[in-house]
Amino acid sequence: MPSRLIWDCGTAYDLFISLVVMHQPEEYNLRASWAAGMRSRLPGPEREFLEQLGAFLEVPLEWVLSLPAPKDGLTALQVLKQLRPADRLPALFLPGEDFPTLRDIVQSVYERRTWHKADVDAARAAIRQHEKGVLSAEQVEKMLGWWASPEEFGERYLSALQAYYEVFFAEEERRISPALTEALARAQRLAEQMELPLLVHELSQGVQFENLSHVPEWVFAPSFWSTPLVFYRQISPERVLLVFGARPPDASLVPGDAPDGLMRPLKALSDSTRLRILRYLFHEQPLSPSQLSRRLRLRAPTVIHHLHVLRLAGLVQVMVGAGKERRYALRPEGIATTFAHLQEFLEKEE
Repeated sequence: MPSRLIWDCGTAYDLFISLVVMHQPEEYNLRASWAAGMRSRLPGPEREFLEQLGAFLEVPLEWVLSLPAPKDGLTALQVLKQLRPADRLPALFLPGEDFPTLRDIVQSVYERRTWHKADVDAARAAIRQHEKGVLSAEQVEKMLGWWASPEEFGERYLSALQAYYEVFFAEEERRISPALTEALARAQRLAEQMELPLLVHELSQGVQFENLSHVPEWVFAPSFWSTPLVFYRQISPERVLLVFGARPPDASLVPGDAPDGLMRPLKALSDSTRLRILRYLFHEQPLSPSQLSRRLRLRAPTVIHHLHVLRLAGLVQVMVGAGKERRYALRPEGIATTFAHLQEFLEKEE
């Protein structure tokens, strides 16, 4: 039986995604100086609080999905205000059922209102095992400290989110709303023409998930700030949420900058190691980071960094299977699109 497709849309996704991007600009190829300038507009206590959260800040996808229409920034703030302060942290940031070990740890800390060194060690091990990155003991202690003080977290997070909305996002969501509406309509048209694997590949700009057909229900939602990356969440065995990039190639995260669809690929192609990676992927079957590492004689973390830059530029596609290691392949349409955008930019008159 074909999977059921559900469509969702709202700027609340970008409220939280933009907050993550602002505090991790290098991960999303956003100019760090611009992001720092935007953060500096926040009042000091709220800015310092959000920067403390920066290393482990997540996007509460399931919570946003549950919001009522119109699912914008004000809706998110209003629903958040209605929750008791102590309930805001678990409502937004409790790890999903696909992350059971960390979920159990933070729930225990939340109930005990205290943490121990064993909790820190167990949480760090769970994070490493789940490929959520590597957090230092100090970072994990800060994270568990908030789970032990959920009332204070709830008050401070609401205050910080309100300030962020007022100084930045209220204006930003007016800019991005038309692009979200257009992207949703385009995705729905594509869904009438494509099978699910091709649809996911197209909307994600180069991600292939193995064994898609076993999930009965897929929820798709557009995001301006995530482009070209996707936020993927297995909400339950029966439902997957995929937030896909919706920023047009002729637009930029930084208003007034050259289009991201042109600048990111050109920057990616300016590095000799990344050019060599593309050449290997051109001549061979999809390769894992470890396979590329051996060919390039570089450390795997270095190769993964270069692959991330190429993925942001839309020049490679990634195959996500059941195992931990991903495989990468050349994305020929990304190469062709880059040169088409360059030609278009050169021909455009001021």
